[in-house]
Parts: sequence; structure tokens; C-alpha cells
Amino acid sequence: SGMVRFKNTQNILVKNLLVVTVGFPCWYVIGYPLAFGATDRPSMFAGSKFFFMQGLWENKDALRLWLFQGAFCTTAATIISGAIAERTQLKGFLTFTVLMTSVIYPVVVYWGWSGRGVLNFMSDEGESKSLLGAPFIDFAGSGIVHLVGGIGSLCGAIIVGPRKARFDTETEAEFDGHSVPFCALGTLFLWFGWYGFNSGSTGELHDKATANTAGLVAVNTTLSPCVSGLLVFLLRAKVLSPKLLDV
Repeated sequence: SGMVRFKNTQNILVKNLLVVTVGFPCWYVIGYPLAFGATDRPSMFAGSKFFFMQGLWENKDALRLWLFQGAFCTTAATIISGAIAERTQLKGFLTFTVLMTSVIYPVVVYWGWSGRGVLNFMSDEGESKSLLGAPFIDFAGSGIVHLVGGIGSLCGAIIVGPRKARFDTETEAEFDGHSVPFCALGTLFLWFGWYGFNSGSTGELHDKATANTAGLVAVNTTLSPCVSGLLVFLLRAKVLSPKLLDV
């Protein structure tokens, strides 16, 4: 919310809350079935069982996957809310959220993470492969979550266009975010959340090998943002006008 003008703060907060409150029911009804509902004779396009979580009560181990992957699903939709902030009506964004969390994102998940989809499936020889050759591997969603969210953001930004007068020299300063502290706080929240997403993508921590993998992931999740942050500070201070060390 800190990146938008003060008058639009409530609107962007409502949209992000709607992503969660609408996205998870969509995941419950149809999203999870399309993403992980591979049958005994599976399609390579999408799943077709576990609608309304039918069958999960007999195998409660699947509930943790349902929740964890549901969080990924809503995250993909929130990425787009920021890309089209301040210029999309609530009803339009709500319609998009339903489509994103019910069909678009779950189908891509099936392709890459179900073990039966077009990007990663088991061949008759017992080897992982894809229709393109080598299997698609995505440990914690850098491709499936953020690429889907990024492409959706690009499409949304192209369709709705920039805010009126956003790039006019006389008025561009009026579009600066209204709260730098909120921006910095949000960055720290995201960083902290990555430890759950990234390290949690091991799926379990019951043995030493898996715990060591999660530890390595946590180290990478610490060092990568540090280097990125220092690079941004350097560019702001030495390259980009007005060349000030700020946020």
C-alpha cells in the first residue's frame, strides 16, 4: 500500500485481502483438483479429481500440500494486483482473481509439479522428461509462481495502460508512493516470508538430509536479497539520478 497514492490505499488493501478470501475457496473447489488431481490414467493437461477436497480426508497427509500450494496460488494473483494498482475496478480485479486461482495458475502447476503434466512426466523407461525434451524443474516457484504472475502482470499492464498523466513531466511526481516506511516494512515482511516458501518447499524436515537442504535454501534466501539490495543502493547512489543513497 505504501507504493500507491494515499487516496488509493484502502482500494489496494481490499484487493489483496480479496485475493486471499476469494482465492482459497476457488482453490478448494477447482484449483487444487486441476493442479494435483492426477487420475490413474492421467491427462497431460490438467487433473480431474479431489473437487471440494473429496478424497483428501482419507489421506490427511495431503492437507499440508493443499494449504502450502494454496498459498502459492494466491501469491501469484497478488503479484498482478500491484502491477495494475490504481487503475482497475474492483469487479474487474475480482473476476480476474477467480480465473487466476481457479484455472490459469492451477493448470500451469499441473504441467510442472504434478509429475504427470506436459513439462514434467515419467516416461515408459522411468525417466523424467517433458514434451520439449528435458524435464522442467522448479524447486520453490521461481518459474511457476513468479513467471505466471509476471506474465499476468505484463498482460494486465498492457491492457489497462498507464495511469492518466503518469509520465507527464509536470505531474509524474504526484504518483510517488505515499509511505516510504510502509514500503520498507513490506520488503522485510516479504523477505521473512521467503524463508517459509523456500525452505518449506523441501516438503518435510524429518531427517538430517532434508534439514540440511532446507538450511542451504535458507542461506541462499539470505545472501541473494543482500546482494540485490546492495546493488540497488549502489545504482541509486552512483548511477541513477538524483544519485542519492535512499530507499
